[in-house]
Amino acid sequence: MAQPQQVQIKATDDILRGMYTNALQISHTKDEVIFDFLSFMPPQAQLVSRVVTSPGHAKQILAALTDNLKKYEQQFGRLEATQPPSGDFGFGAPTV
Repeated sequence: MAQPQQVQIKATDDILRGMYTNALQISHTKDEVIFDFLSFMPPQAQLVSRVVTSPGHAKQILAALTDNLKKYEQQFGRLEATQPPSGDFGFGAPTV
């Protein structure tokens, strides 16, 4: 049986530091799903990061996020969703 291959991940200090985001716009085409992570402070929002991936990979991201939130709640208790920002920005924004 083949041993799993270990992958080394390289990242700059800026990437490792991370960026704060409190809003997300998701759009899609037939071939791509686009996640725009935003820092929302009315009356404006700053694009923090854009991630473009395939629909199949987006489905894997959803499954991984669902699994991780389930584990989080088992360890720390039930989470309540926060209220999204008003207007056109925020989680669940319309797709293109």
